[in-house]
Amino acid sequence: MLVKLTSKSSLTEHQVTDENIYHQRRAILKQLGFLGAGALVAGVSPQSYASWFSDDEKPSFATKSLNYKPADNAAGQILTTEKKVTTHNNFYEFGSQKHQPVELSQQFNVKPWQLSISGECDKPFTLDYDELFTRFPLEERIYRLRCVEAWSMVIPWLGFSLASLIKQASPNSKAKYVAFETLYDPEQMPGQANRRLGGGIQYPYTEGLRIDEAMNPLTLLSVGLYGKTLPPQNGAPIRLVVPWKYGFKSIKSIVSIKLISSPPQTTWNKLAPQEYGFYANVNPQHDHPRWSQASERRITGSGVFSSQRIETQPFNGYGEQVAHLYKGMDLHKYY
Repeated sequence: MLVKLTSKSSLTEHQVTDENIYHQRRAILKQLGFLGAGALVAGVSPQSYASWFSDDEKPSFATKSLNYKPADNAAGQILTTEKKVTTHNNFYEFGSQKHQPVELSQQFNVKPWQLSISGECDKPFTLDYDELFTRFPLEERIYRLRCVEAWSMVIPWLGFSLASLIKQASPNSKAKYVAFETLYDPEQMPGQANRRLGGGIQYPYTEGLRIDEAMNPLTLLSVGLYGKTLPPQNGAPIRLVVPWKYGFKSIKSIVSIKLISSPPQTTWNKLAPQEYGFYANVNPQHDHPRWSQASERRITGSGVFSSQRIETQPFNGYGEQVAHLYKGMDLHKYY
């Protein structure tokens, strides 16, 4: 019996991997943060894996222009550049490092989408993707965003008041708090599928506000920034923006808003209650256990951070509009 030995390098045309499958596999490997054995031997760090893929191979999420009422406080504002806003992100569902959300989210599918409003209300309802942009008039709000990590940005958000949405649901007398939940989709959000990539967080991500905080005119549901729909790394298609609180309160990619009678559990408060309180109001006099909150570094367009620190303002500078919500409260106890 003759046995024909074929060289490993001898491949027929039908054995060649289809180009689409090749790119899909590379995208999956990139999402999971895997490197080839050769890279590990060479000592290449996981942080550098993105450079292995050319720009032509990186899919780009398509945003679209929105119609909105321009902000009336734009004059004199020094905005963080759009590039910084969209590439320096905390969104652990797409990775716990700042560069990962933009790199691992560009194939995120936001349509179809459903946002449900339910709980202690007389008129629960659900918004589909198109209604996120048409149910309420959109307006531009230029807000400071203060991260609990002591950096900040100035961002031109587009959206509508959370109060407008809650009013349409007709909350009843039992509605004392509002609970929010992010989409849970490990197939699309690699940080939810990979504990190491996702920072060890229990998903889905949850957040909450008191009803009076939610009804404050400053509290925004954002569907865009810089005149366009949100990219996925910034919370597409809809996210919360609460400008007087640390950024982790501004939950992204929301699928559920529920009116409830008791305080909801929130992701970071469950994970590390000694570090991340339920209220999370910006407070320069109450330090994080591991760093000071008295000052911050503003992210602009000339490098990542400004060269000098600036003083952090109570309630992130919005005290005139919100301080009354906490009258008589010990803001060190209720941090």
